[in-house]
Amino acid sequence: MKTLLAAALILLLSSVAWCEESAGLQTFQVFYENDLFGDTDKYYTNAMHMTWLSKDLKQYKDDVRLPDWSLPVIRAVPFAHVPGSTHNIGLLFGHQIFTPADITATDLLPDDRPYAGYLYAGIALHSKTETKLDTIEIALGVVGPAALGKQVQNTVHDFRDIDQAQGWDHQLDNEPAVRFSWQRKWRTHRAMLTDTLCYDLLSHTGVTLGNVRTGADAGVEVRLGYNIPMDFGSDVIRPGAGVSAPVSDSGYPHIPAFGVHLFAGTRAEAVVRNIFLDGNTFKSSHSVDKKPLVAEFSAGIAATYNRIKLTYRHIFRTKQFDNQSRGHVVGSLALTVSF
Repeated sequence: MKTLLAAALILLLSSVAWCEESAGLQTFQVFYENDLFGDTDKYYTNAMHMTWLSKDLKQYKDDVRLPDWSLPVIRAVPFAHVPGSTHNIGLLFGHQIFTPADITATDLLPDDRPYAGYLYAGIALHSKTETKLDTIEIALGVVGPAALGKQVQNTVHDFRDIDQAQGWDHQLDNEPAVRFSWQRKWRTHRAMLTDTLCYDLLSHTGVTLGNVRTGADAGVEVRLGYNIPMDFGSDVIRPGAGVSAPVSDSGYPHIPAFGVHLFAGTRAEAVVRNIFLDGNTFKSSHSVDKKPLVAEFSAGIAATYNRIKLTYRHIFRTKQFDNQSRGHVVGSLALTVSF
């Protein structure tokens, strides 16, 4: 827990230090996801993710804090220099916990998913226009006991007077975690229905490569409400997820002080590798037979006030492995602040 808090403090202080030398709007976003919103305590059971996004840049090299050696690397990144686009640099940090359905069992449950913790940090490059957002993300971290999944879960359970998880001795072994992701989002349609009621349609597709996860996904989201912000929608914790930030800082102050909207979305994913189901990459470990194709359906509500956005999303995910008894429900809460 101390390690998580220290990493969170480092991310916050880094963003503040970067912000002090920058003009324009920065964005800070915190996600919290837990299946207790669905009245369960299993599978993908808890996650926290934080992102900080720089001000808008005409070119990445315009930010003097980037080291010189990084510029040739950035220039070689696909989608990083789309003509007519603006750019942002993002820092990210997160922690995820996975458990089987029965956390009271002390024995290995061979037909259920493994215990696993995942701790990571990374950097993202965003390139956007009024209607399109490309995100390239690199995340490095660790899966296994070093990720402190046992300590975080049982500390929280102890604090909330919930039975502690008893099977962490069977968790995945320590393994370096590497993840490369690309995602593209489009605003395919936006229209006013009345003087105050608006709707828009967002779509996305992406690819993820790495020993943590390899696969591809695509989805769509529709939003309906009052003063919908000119961003690329509300996201969940997943590889390459776009940051919920205004399209441009110059236009953001003209958005009315208050807005609220409903949204619903769906996503399909083809899964080639998932370490949290397939087990460790370089040694034998507990694993289950994963589903090669999974789907997700979600709905929620978002409210904005000035430069603050609060979002709740209720998510249903189909079965991810063969012996899973049913799909899984997770709640996702996100707070976004631009400053």
